[in-house]
Amino acid sequence: MHPRPSKARWWILALLFLITTNNYLDRIVLGILSPVILEDLKFTKLEYGYVNAAFQATYAVGFLLMGWLIDRIGTRKGYSAAITLWSIAAGLHALSTSWFTLAFWRGLLGLGESGNFPAAIKAVTEWFPKTDRAFATGIFNAGTNVATMVGPPLFVWMNGHFGWRTCFFITASTGTICLLAWWFIYRVPREHSWVNPAELAIIEGDPEEKLTTRISWGRALRIRQTFGFALAKFFSDPVWWFYLTWLTLYFKEARHLSLEQIGWALPVIYLMADFGSVAGGWVSGFLIRRGWPNGKARKVTMGFFALCMPVAATAVAVPDTWMAVALISLATAAHQGWSANLYTTVSDVFPKSAVASVTGIGGFLGGMGGVIFTALLPGYLVTHFGYLPVFVMMGGFHLIAWTCVHFFLGTMHPLTEAEMA
Repeated sequence: MHPRPSKARWWILALLFLITTNNYLDRIVLGILSPVILEDLKFTKLEYGYVNAAFQATYAVGFLLMGWLIDRIGTRKGYSAAITLWSIAAGLHALSTSWFTLAFWRGLLGLGESGNFPAAIKAVTEWFPKTDRAFATGIFNAGTNVATMVGPPLFVWMNGHFGWRTCFFITASTGTICLLAWWFIYRVPREHSWVNPAELAIIEGDPEEKLTTRISWGRALRIRQTFGFALAKFFSDPVWWFYLTWLTLYFKEARHLSLEQIGWALPVIYLMADFGSVAGGWVSGFLIRRGWPNGKARKVTMGFFALCMPVAATAVAVPDTWMAVALISLATAAHQGWSANLYTTVSDVFPKSAVASVTGIGGFLGGMGGVIFTALLPGYLVTHFGYLPVFVMMGGFHLIAWTCVHFFLGTMHPLTEAEMA
């Protein structure tokens, strides 16, 4: 009846991409307009670090809560709750009158936004076979880079014409549109009217999982592979957060660029991150289709990106700004290629019933790494020693993370009941 497969899974992926783009537009407004907001609300770089710490701390805790919630009430309801919360919190940023009130709304935003990746990863697991999951993850994860590419010139222009508070109202409004689209479109494949039998056969083409029982946090924490993913997040996530939250101040203070110049430099950097995100997922999928074991394909791909990071960290020492932009572009591209594969290791190893929870545990540790290495420590180091030690530190974290992946995740084979006991 249906010789050609329908394409519903790609429409679902496009929706995940759009929601992830909105998710990141909400969170990057502060970093892009930080010089203006610091001056308007009259707070210091140390207090700016505290504001970022509030986001990172609730983002970390929220990963645990959201991962647990999404595995229990389902992807559709769980993602809807997260989008609602982060959209409300984004709009409330406009009411800030001091660094403390800004930190409070920032914390609420972190709690809501923590639901994006557990829900999106679970949705990819529900809609794509294993050979395509890294590529699909790379596609929706590219929404983070599109946001950071489009956001800087857009928010700089909006700030110049309407003020920084309006930027938060706009992203809150687009979040409402995303919520409505998600609620009315998303269903699991077997319940979706857009899916025909041929496409369903592709989606469910992997061997049937033998383990379908829910996995508690306590049980997940007794499994070695959980720590491989979580520790890798702990060490690698702060690098992305550093570039996301400190780059505007770095270009302004160390490279003496105007806000308008920064608004055009950042899109170049995050355009390269887009390529890295998609390429990272495609490369490992290509190797798997050529017969490589999952674990070997993921590790080789992630190892290559990890080796790029020390090279990229030399951006702090090069004399010309265009060279710094090129090297930082390498860092963001390599991290996103790394991230597309790291997220996919969860669905490679764990059953679908545990994907959001394990992603949540990893996100919690990634968020705590962000609190320590992105929010608190850089504020002190930049204030007293400048940007050099921070860039050097960020250059080595992915190599440590890859070592954790190698020793704890092992071959990345699907776990059996006995291994998860």
